Amino acid sequence: MRTVKPLLRSLFIPGMLFLGACCCEKDVIVAPEPPPPPPPPSVELGDIFFDYDKSELRAEAVEQLQKNFDWMKQNPAGTLIVEGHCDERGTNEYNMALGERRANAAKDYMVNVGADPARMQTVSYGEERPFALGHDEASWAQNRRAHFVGQGR
Repeated sequence: MRTVKPLLRSLFIPGMLFLGACCCEKDVIVAPEPPPPPPPPSVELGDIFFDYDKSELRAEAVEQLQKNFDWMKQNPAGTLIVEGHCDERGTNEYNMALGERRANAAKDYMVNVGADPARMQTVSYGEERPFALGHDEASWAQNRRAHFVGQGR
């Protein structure tokens, strides 16, 4: 009998722990899922603006072109259409040519900083698609632009 008591004692404590664990009526608390990481900041395409009768890039245009280039890096399958626009002054033929020079100036800059020219197209609308409909300098300044249209995000 003496050998049975130590055996029962050695089984008694683990048995009680087992029963205590099995008979516990408390809810099991599961750690919540961590929140998903925030999405990377999205780069938006923006227009660039030109001086009257010019197709040279201004300093603020270069800053925006860099942002547009960043858009191309974030969207490797995306393509861009660069639209050249003019204000209403000048003949239709002259404004179509000026719009083309403006679109090409924007495209050429982006190609020089590393953009793939095969992913970019240019088109000139001249004065045919004004952004601002007024007939004053403030409106004309908004219409002298290169507009960027991204495709295939």
